[in-house]
Amino acid sequence: MSLSIAIVGLPNVGKSTLFNALTKKSVPAENYPFCTIDPSVGVVAVPDNRLETLRVISGSEKVIPAIVEFVDIAGLVKGAAAGEGLGNKFLANIRECDMIAEVVRIFEDEDIHHVSGVIDPLSDIEVINFELILADAETVSHRLGTLERDIRTGNKDAQLLSDILKRLLPHLESGKLANQLELTDEESELLKELHLLTMKPFLYVCNRKTGAFNLDDHNDERWHELMDFFTSTKSEYIVIDAGVEHELKDLEEDEKIEFRREYGTQDSGIDALIRAAYHRLGLMSYFTTGPDETRAWTIKQGSKAPKAGAVIHSDFETKFIRAQIVSFQDLVDSGSLPAAREIGKLRTEGKEYVVQNGDVIEFLHS
Repeated sequence: MSLSIAIVGLPNVGKSTLFNALTKKSVPAENYPFCTIDPSVGVVAVPDNRLETLRVISGSEKVIPAIVEFVDIAGLVKGAAAGEGLGNKFLANIRECDMIAEVVRIFEDEDIHHVSGVIDPLSDIEVINFELILADAETVSHRLGTLERDIRTGNKDAQLLSDILKRLLPHLESGKLANQLELTDEESELLKELHLLTMKPFLYVCNRKTGAFNLDDHNDERWHELMDFFTSTKSEYIVIDAGVEHELKDLEEDEKIEFRREYGTQDSGIDALIRAAYHRLGLMSYFTTGPDETRAWTIKQGSKAPKAGAVIHSDFETKFIRAQIVSFQDLVDSGSLPAAREIGKLRTEGKEYVVQNGDVIEFLHS
């Protein structure tokens, strides 16, 4: 399945630096607003050590990881929804993505200008989110106007959508994200046609800088305010040093380990970001493996076997017969697929089987 994440934020908070670190691609990251004129897109492998283990077990010639597409969006500013800066164009770019990774700066550095002249991450979030909310409110208001004709024809879905939007509009006008409105599954499905910006999942990326005044290091009041916001809104966030990750992007793995040790961090912020995005979107991986290739496939958590098979080929869903499945750990413990079959760990499952993270699957279809 295709998965794209928009990297958004105010100018000069580290978006393009983070994007460069993520994708190892060279895009402009100069110290001035709007240097990113066109959205840059990079495809990033989802880190998963299980792939190499499966490659060894199967003797695969190649490994194909699951992927995530990151889109570097130009810095939004106050008034973006009304067309300020490069607002309208880039709001449209965000609309095409599945998720928003909102970068906020939590470090002070006089050499890197902040568009508002002061470091206040919660204020930055309020500015960005307000612009996204304004854009959604305009979309909802316009759709309400076009629904009247369909309602007059007796279209039940049109009436239901109208009722939802009449609840949603004041919710947005009160400054709340659309994804904070309580909706049934049916209501959420109806809203998809509007492609609302704030219905997308959000992941906040707190960008710090080694050697600078970092709000989290100094237990700053602005950090406490930010944490209170994340707690009250049940928001997910990670902390990352985009600059360090950017410096590491071209190093070999052993050099990266030494570099991280020098800077006092052993974990890859990039891997953490990708995994957090995967989790926020409710995704997981299953595997196919054999002599030709070992491959990770991305599916929604809770997917049944036919739906999981559809990401490989539509026939695996429409003509599904059964699936041969072994868990990753059972395969590792067995040492091979034939051994797993011999001890009863390789099992046959039908249409109602809910695929588990790390399942190794072979689909059979008519």
